[in-house]
Amino acid sequence: MNDLCIDIDYSQLYKHGQKIGGDVFYLDRDDGSNVITAILSDGLGSGVRANVLASLTSHMASKLSLSPMDLERSAEIIMDTLPIDSVKGISYSTFTIARIIFSDNKSFIRVELVEYDNPDSLRFAGSESVEWEKSSFRLRRKAAIKEEIVYSSSFEMKAGDRLIFFSDGVAQAGVSLGSVPGASRDDAAYAAFERMPHRQHKEQPVTAKGWGTENVSDYIRGVLIRDPEISSRQLARDIVTQAYKFDGYKPNDDITCCVINVRKPRRTLIVTGAPRNRESDRRLGEHVKNFDGQVIVCGGTTAKIVARELGVDITADKSPAGTLPPSSCIEGVDLVTEGMLTLTAVAQRLKDKVLLKDMSEDAAKRIIRLLRETDQIEIIVGTKINDELEDPATAARIGLRFPIIDEIERSLTDKYFKECEVLYL
Repeated sequence: MNDLCIDIDYSQLYKHGQKIGGDVFYLDRDDGSNVITAILSDGLGSGVRANVLASLTSHMASKLSLSPMDLERSAEIIMDTLPIDSVKGISYSTFTIARIIFSDNKSFIRVELVEYDNPDSLRFAGSESVEWEKSSFRLRRKAAIKEEIVYSSSFEMKAGDRLIFFSDGVAQAGVSLGSVPGASRDDAAYAAFERMPHRQHKEQPVTAKGWGTENVSDYIRGVLIRDPEISSRQLARDIVTQAYKFDGYKPNDDITCCVINVRKPRRTLIVTGAPRNRESDRRLGEHVKNFDGQVIVCGGTTAKIVARELGVDITADKSPAGTLPPSSCIEGVDLVTEGMLTLTAVAQRLKDKVLLKDMSEDAAKRIIRLLRETDQIEIIVGTKINDELEDPATAARIGLRFPIIDEIERSLTDKYFKECEVLYL
C-alpha cells in the first residue's frame, strides 16, 4: 500500500429550523481513475429549494470534472447552465470544485481548484498558512446585477499540506449577533468538548460581517499548532462547531466545511477466520505482532489462535454489546469481537451508510468507528473450516464469511474511498 494518503472529509449543520441543507458536499471518484473530485455547492436561500439547486450544481460539476475537459471550461458550462434569480439578480448557486490528480503511489498529487462566490479557500503547510496565485475570468450574463468572477488555480500538495474550503455559514457566523456569544453552555457534551486541549483557544472578534475568513484562518492555525495530527474529519467538525457557537447555537445559515489533507496513512488490520494450517497460525501471529496500526480480531476461534501466538490471555470486555455478542480483550490487540453476526452487521451498516450517531453502542459500531478513522485496511481471512463445529448449518454460515468480507471491501472502497486489501491465509 502507498505511504501517503489523501484524507478528505467534511462536517455540516443545517440552518436553524431546517430539516434539509441548502449546502451540498459531493465527493466522487471514477472507477479506475486517479482523479478525485470534492465539490461544495451553496444553493440560494435554504431548505428544499436550495438543496435541489446545490445538488444539481454539484452533480453537474462532478461529471464535468471527471471528464478530460479543462476545469475552467467546466466552470463556464456550469455558469451558463445555472439560472439567475429574477428578483435578486444573482446566481442560484455558488460552488468550489477541487479536482485532485495523483499518481499510483501518491508521490505526485496536484490539485486544480475552481471557486465561484464561496468564501476564499485556505491552504496550510503544517500550521502555516500558504498564499498562492489564482487566475480569474469574468462572466457577463444577462440579468446579473454584478460582474461575476470565477477564480482558478493549480498547485501540488505534499505530506502535511491541507486545503480547506467552506460555505458562507462559516465565514458569516455570528453576523446577526455582532459579537461572540458566551462560551458557556449547560449541555454536558459541549462542556466536555470545550475542555479538550486542542480545542482551547482565545476568543476571536466577530464583526458585523461575521467571523470572517481571516479569523477562520487564525483559528485553524491555532488548532494545527496544538494538534498537528488532527484528522480532516475532526478539523472540519471543530470549524463547524466554532461557527455554530458564534451563531448562538442557532445557525443563521447552513454551515459546511471540507478539509483535504495529505499525510501518512492510518492503517487497520482485520483478522477473521482460522488459517488453513498451524504454520499459517504462526505467520498470522507474527503479522499481528508487527503490524504498524490498529488490529481488530473477529471470531472466537481466531481470537484463541491470536492470543496463543502472542502468548497472552483472553479476558472479558465490559463494553456495551447491544443485541450483538459481547467483545473480549487481548493484550496488543485494539478490538476483539465475535465473528459472523458482528461482521454481517458491519457489512450492512457500511452498505447503507448508517451514521455513527444512529448506531447502538455495540461491537459493530466500534469496528466501523475504527475503520472510518483509517485510510488503509488490510483484511486477513482464514480459510479453514472450524474442526470443532459439528453442526453443518453453522459450518455453512462460516462459509458465508467470504461474501460478507467482499461486501465490506466494496463498501469501504466505493462509498468511503478507503484503500482496502484482502488476503486469504
